[in-house]
Amino acid sequence: MEGAACTPGLSAAAPGPRFSERSARLGEEGTRPPWTPCSAQGSRAPRARAEGPAESRGGEAGRRAQARPRVGPGSPPSPPPPSRPPRPATMRRLPRALLLPVPLALLVAAAAPEAPVSAPRSLVWGPGLQAGVVLPVRYFYLQAVNSEGQNLTGSPQGQTLFKVVIKSLSPKELVRIHVPKPLDRNDGTFLMRYRMYETVSEGLKIEVLYGDEHVSQSPYILKGPVYHEYCECPEEDPQAWQDTLSCPTEEPQIAKDFASFPSINLQQMLNEVPKRFGDERGAIVHYTILDNHIYRRSLGKYTDFKMFSDEILLSLARKVLLPDLEFYINLGDWPLEHRKVNETPGPSPIISWCGSLNSRDVILPTYDITHSTLEAMRGVTNDLLSIQGNTGPSWINKTEKAFFRGRDSREERLQLVQLSKENPQLLDAGITGYFFFQEKENELGKAKLIGFFDFFKYKYQVNVDGTVAAYRYPYLMLGDSLVLKQDSPYYEHFYMALKPWKHYVPIKRNLSDLLEKLKWAKENDEEAKKIAKEGQFTARDLLQPHRLYCYYYRVLQKYAERQSSKPTIRDGMELVPQPDDDMSICHCHRKKSLREEL
Repeated sequence: MEGAACTPGLSAAAPGPRFSERSARLGEEGTRPPWTPCSAQGSRAPRARAEGPAESRGGEAGRRAQARPRVGPGSPPSPPPPSRPPRPATMRRLPRALLLPVPLALLVAAAAPEAPVSAPRSLVWGPGLQAGVVLPVRYFYLQAVNSEGQNLTGSPQGQTLFKVVIKSLSPKELVRIHVPKPLDRNDGTFLMRYRMYETVSEGLKIEVLYGDEHVSQSPYILKGPVYHEYCECPEEDPQAWQDTLSCPTEEPQIAKDFASFPSINLQQMLNEVPKRFGDERGAIVHYTILDNHIYRRSLGKYTDFKMFSDEILLSLARKVLLPDLEFYINLGDWPLEHRKVNETPGPSPIISWCGSLNSRDVILPTYDITHSTLEAMRGVTNDLLSIQGNTGPSWINKTEKAFFRGRDSREERLQLVQLSKENPQLLDAGITGYFFFQEKENELGKAKLIGFFDFFKYKYQVNVDGTVAAYRYPYLMLGDSLVLKQDSPYYEHFYMALKPWKHYVPIKRNLSDLLEKLKWAKENDEEAKKIAKEGQFTARDLLQPHRLYCYYYRVLQKYAERQSSKPTIRDGMELVPQPDDDMSICHCHRKKSLREEL
């Protein structure tokens, strides 16, 4: 199987996703991780040898938010290498009584010069080192380790000397690959990215260098073929594909969503859904997937956002054989299905980007994080990877205020601005555009747009709902500021894994305790920093791009298993074609040649 790893002495039941951000926390300096997988695809795990958001972001993402329709209210998987770096002994939390005053702590740190980075001892791991993990942007991680075998917990001193060089294994294959500079995550780890524009048959050689010295086990060899994003070459064994991506075996939100739908009656949905939700103001698209081809028809006036559902379904179909199914996607903001399970007729499994406590929609990752993943390093600048290398100053150097910028899409946002005017020492909040409460502009003023990366100059971020869940939230969680999240009935696909006071600080729906919580954060700086870091590490795990693909596939798979009849291409449906890619080379090894078929 492509991308499989061999790990002597480990059973096939080895738990956990292979690329988890949180899968190992080593407590001792120089301790070797309890796994050493090897793979023909180059997926060698880390080994220490010493042992914006749409509403507030500018550019395309901001314009998409403005246009958002406003409708109705071969070997067993190896154990996981960490995307979260091993924690050295020096990072263990000390009792409060033993903590040094900040000035003295700084003097002690300054008195002990940092040991230089050791290229051989540094660690490299991640999905971008496996040929079988096909993504729009491939990525992997690097943990800097010093000459004493200790993981760095901050950026190396001086100019960053890490770099990545990627070449085709065969000199006869010329391939276009965009390799930007490493993203420094300011915690001793780096995120390496590359985007392929053509497929290579022989494979790739990935050199990870610190100056002119190879890092860890570099060079990494990815035996071909290695496919680029637009090469249509689906894996015919969906389980093999999921194993290669190390997809989680369970997704609690998916299990919860489908608990209301033990079976799905397609004929009943065909009779009901267009009448209930497909009126002139509707934003419903009816899809059928048959033989890995996508067909659809639009129901309602506000269906332009089908471009986002089209692109992820087509991307999935290029990578894996999808099940045959027929379903309805809601492209509007609000979840639609409010019938209870015990009602007659019962609820319909409408698929939406946002859920709520009083609805029964089946939730997918939002169009915003999905599109930014597909167009990363090309059409968008704010995505789930780039945000991790642009989190602003270190914690101690951030401005000790809470920050908010956004549109007037909820009344609490206006209250937030008023609180800011009354408490400028605690809060900097502003409305960047008025649509729902235009009469309030003269009173509250209009704030200038600010680049999303600049949000993280501030130590605290206030997350207040928009029309539904604020789609900036995943990006805020990937930063290293403390997020204060408004209590909300709305949720996205990953919210179930996040806990108040562990990953974020909760605030009441009416914001009545916001100032109190901000004062607590300022008075309890170490605890606030701990919550911010815990939230960031968890978000890095949950929001890895390859996990979005896993999530989408699992929803389609669970839906297909529950269908009580065969899906059909309905009247009015049209084929959604795969995009033309005439400029790139793509030879799918899974497709038989004409000579073989004869």
